[in-house]
Amino acid sequence: MATSPTISDLPLVSRSSGNSRRSQGLLTDISSLFLSHAVCTRSFMRPNAAKAFIRVWKVIEVCLQILAQGKRVTQRELFYMLLCDSPDYFSCQLQVNKTIQDVVALLRCSRYSLGIMASSRGVVVGRLKLQEPGKDPVDCSGCGSSGFGISGDLDLVDGLIMTTDARYILLVEKHAVFQRLAEDRIFNQIPSIIITAKGYPDIATRNPAGLAILCTFKYGSLGMGLEAYRYACNVKWLGLRGDDLPFIPEEALLPLKPRDFQVAKSLTSSKTIQDEFRQELEIMLQSGKRAEIEALYIHGYDFLSKYLANKIVKGGYI
Repeated sequence: MATSPTISDLPLVSRSSGNSRRSQGLLTDISSLFLSHAVCTRSFMRPNAAKAFIRVWKVIEVCLQILAQGKRVTQRELFYMLLCDSPDYFSCQLQVNKTIQDVVALLRCSRYSLGIMASSRGVVVGRLKLQEPGKDPVDCSGCGSSGFGISGDLDLVDGLIMTTDARYILLVEKHAVFQRLAEDRIFNQIPSIIITAKGYPDIATRNPAGLAILCTFKYGSLGMGLEAYRYACNVKWLGLRGDDLPFIPEEALLPLKPRDFQVAKSLTSSKTIQDEFRQELEIMLQSGKRAEIEALYIHGYDFLSKYLANKIVKGGYI
């Protein structure tokens, strides 16, 4: 209620695209996104920013309670806690997600250190054995098409003892495609581990949203702010590309929607993606069509595994 509050502005590292840079891998092939030092503010003194200012303190308050109890919550659970505690400030999940990133940018920390963990969405199958301390090992090659669920608790994941003879990790978006590859036991043809996150845009599909998520794996997500670099890894594009179109009947090609054009044009103008990715996008934009990997089923349901195994052996990825 003071006319001049002790803290009236919160300096946050800006997550705008103009404040992002791409680091080049030196000792490894991994490049990642990072944010430079430009800041934005959440101000208590500006009417249009006052609620966002207060949301930051509300999230910090709840996170303090969580950590004091030695607990961890998902972002969804945190939303309901804040909705019940402060309904005037939190009305949707997006407000909570953005405020969490504000807190991360303010405190220069990770979400996990705030007591916030990812929800358990990931599933794994293939040539991997996992063992929690004091428990029997789990052979992921025997988990069937449903796979083995990956915990969102990083402490639990870090404590796992992992053994594998795999040479490749296949990242698949669509759960149905994951199940197909698991049923075909592609990991017996190519020593591999298959992972899906169930519902993210398809990296094994020739569409612009799929390429956007591939770039998220490869460089990290700008939306993750200061945490982006932590999750970058040197992924390759294995799925459908321009050279594969002869496998796809013309009838199976889908017209690009306005949103597809928007995403593709945004990616082509980005300084982040590599030239080979940009060339594929330009082919897609010129044709005005996209192909989904399920279109390969026209050649039989076992064709997909053979197609991917062949591309891996021949190094047909970029």
